Amino acid sequence: MRIPAYPLRLLTAIACLGAPGWAQSSLLPAAHILDQAVQESVVPGGILYVGQGGEHDRVKPFLHVSGALAVAPEPEALSPDAIFDLASLTKPVATATAIMILVERGRVALDAPVTEYLPAFGAVGKSGVTVEHLLLHRSGLTADNPLGDYFAGREEALKRICALELLSAPGDAFRYSDVGFILLGWIVEEVDGRPLEQFCADEIFSPLGMQGTTFCPAAEVRQRCAPTAVWEDRWLRGEVHDPRARALGGVAGHAGLFSTARDLGRWIRMLLAGGTLEGTRILGPGTVARMLRPTWLPDGSGGRALGLDVDSVYSSPRGDLFPRGRSLGHSGFTGPSLWFDLASEVYVVFLCSRLHPHPDQSVIGLRRDLSTAVARAFLASGEPHSVLTGADILARDGCAPLIGQRVGLLTHSAGRTRSGERTLDLLAAHPEVELVRVFTPEHGLTSKAEGRIPDGQDATQDVSIRSLYGQERRPELSDLADLDTVVVDLQDVGVRFYTYATTVGYLMEACAQAGTAILLLDRPNPIAFLGPRGPRADEDRLGFISYQPTPVAHGLTLGELCLYFRSELDLELELGVLAMEGWTREMTWEDTGLPWRNPSPNLRNTRQALLYPMVGLLEGCNLSVGRGCDEPFEMLGAPWIAEGALAADLNRLDLPGVHFIDVEFTPRSSRFQGEACNGVHMVVTDERRLDPVLSGLALAWQLDRSYSRIFRTDQADARLLNHEVWENMRRALDPRALAEGWAGELAAYWRSTTAFRLYPDGSQFLAPR
Repeated sequence: MRIPAYPLRLLTAIACLGAPGWAQSSLLPAAHILDQAVQESVVPGGILYVGQGGEHDRVKPFLHVSGALAVAPEPEALSPDAIFDLASLTKPVATATAIMILVERGRVALDAPVTEYLPAFGAVGKSGVTVEHLLLHRSGLTADNPLGDYFAGREEALKRICALELLSAPGDAFRYSDVGFILLGWIVEEVDGRPLEQFCADEIFSPLGMQGTTFCPAAEVRQRCAPTAVWEDRWLRGEVHDPRARALGGVAGHAGLFSTARDLGRWIRMLLAGGTLEGTRILGPGTVARMLRPTWLPDGSGGRALGLDVDSVYSSPRGDLFPRGRSLGHSGFTGPSLWFDLASEVYVVFLCSRLHPHPDQSVIGLRRDLSTAVARAFLASGEPHSVLTGADILARDGCAPLIGQRVGLLTHSAGRTRSGERTLDLLAAHPEVELVRVFTPEHGLTSKAEGRIPDGQDATQDVSIRSLYGQERRPELSDLADLDTVVVDLQDVGVRFYTYATTVGYLMEACAQAGTAILLLDRPNPIAFLGPRGPRADEDRLGFISYQPTPVAHGLTLGELCLYFRSELDLELELGVLAMEGWTREMTWEDTGLPWRNPSPNLRNTRQALLYPMVGLLEGCNLSVGRGCDEPFEMLGAPWIAEGALAADLNRLDLPGVHFIDVEFTPRSSRFQGEACNGVHMVVTDERRLDPVLSGLALAWQLDRSYSRIFRTDQADARLLNHEVWENMRRALDPRALAEGWAGELAAYWRSTTAFRLYPDGSQFLAPR
């Protein structure tokens, strides 16, 4: 088949829809990028559709149409309502949305094994795979099984999939899998009874007014469909390109959907609006928040939400400027992609048919460039934040403050530069710095250990490790006698009962006695944007989980906190803080542009750090806080909690910034190991309105009211360490009023830290008054 060159006369088919309130010209660079790609035959044509807003558009969308719908066998003009084969965009737009509708209706559970819906799937060791594992591509299934497994139809294909062995244990690894989403499509059909295409049409596409979105487009609209590739001597047009979906009749959970740019924009807006578009409700806000919540593997890789990409090897549609962790999207094999930013509500839809007319074209770079250009046009800064930590500055300046010194280093696995170099290696490699000894806090150098940690030796550098979480938790004076300076590089999380600040406090006391200086390399407090929260600890109850009587969330960086400690304890100590550059207190972690590295085994992402002062507050009680589960500190429960009641009780309190979902889980380790627990999953719906300490006390209040004979309130004050507030909580008629009781002392505390705060607050930060 002869394929003609792209007709230049079609390259001018452009339509741009601007809007008052922003400069249409700001998106012309993105339009030019698409035009250039068409002129260079990267794609025959494409549609760029950009908007901002959820329930209602903040601006009129920008639509740019460039090039041709088809160039073979005859050139055809591209129109704004052209229909494209979405390939893997089917996964979020159809299948994941359908699953979440069934989850909300109580007909599917995310933590339920797949065998509950497809019983035969449990063969050869797959009984532990859950619905959520499939949505996150962490099931352990292969990416694709042989195409021949699908030629005999669905029932035989299911038998072949059920016979597959897992390539890794469920939950252990991210492996993108079409097979997993094929199964999810079948789960929809098994649970609901309608075919997947009918369910999606009835429950998603028709209610949202997505008139051009369908599986298996009808003959009368196929002329609007962009062709993909040649199959059996004809162009596939309105027939799905994916061969497995085609073998299954054109409908599958992983591929088969066709749509238009405007329709995809409506689906995105529905999610941005919390599940409702123009008065039509598809999902509830809690369900949407759960769907869009990012999760990472323990090593920080494989960032996904339920059916959507967040931060993985497939994230090219994010571009260079949309924030990691707070923007999501997906791409498809045939070329399309979508991406949207939760904070700004900016979304980008790009449709093309990269396989036409040549099947070997890549659009990875084009997607990235388009999203970068859009983000630059919309986002306020136009460039990503580039916060430099103290470690980054030390590396940049060639370790200048330490030249000629014998140093110790208190650090762990998160003690690294932005590029990933350990501070330990930075110091060990410097010819004019002598690294004598390494100190480690709780969880050790790897940040993975539990329990007491012995002294040891670094695996790569010839340096000894002195554990400050072993038989003793304070350094001996002999540990400091041969040191000029101890460098501290720890990632703290801003919560009083997180033990790293105490370890540094003990080190400060010892260094003051030994005459040894401390240089602290400062890092962001991931929850500082909330400000200080909660009551101060009782003066007579200080200890390892409460070094000083600060509020539960102290609002300071570790460097600021240590300056405050030095003043409060009147220590004669040479303490230097190598302050960050570019950080303000209003910043969320995602605003910093820094990678998240787990500071401890069970704080695996910034969401868990945000919820830690809420859920961790109750860890002294007879509850599981999710240790031994995939999402610690995002859930809470116990075997004695009744199924399906706690979330409704908590949601009636209407606590700001958080929504509760009933959950059942079985911890693999820690408290209630191996026992089925009922409880709640916390979904942060508005991180800037969240008050995690007040919400934690509201949780305790509700448990005390509902389970007063079982809930161990005598243990529950072990983290709060404020007897008066705890008793007030137990007597309260409404727990939301508790914060009024400590508002005055919180404001006084914040005033007392004024001299030690090193960074500007920023316009969004609200200081306590």
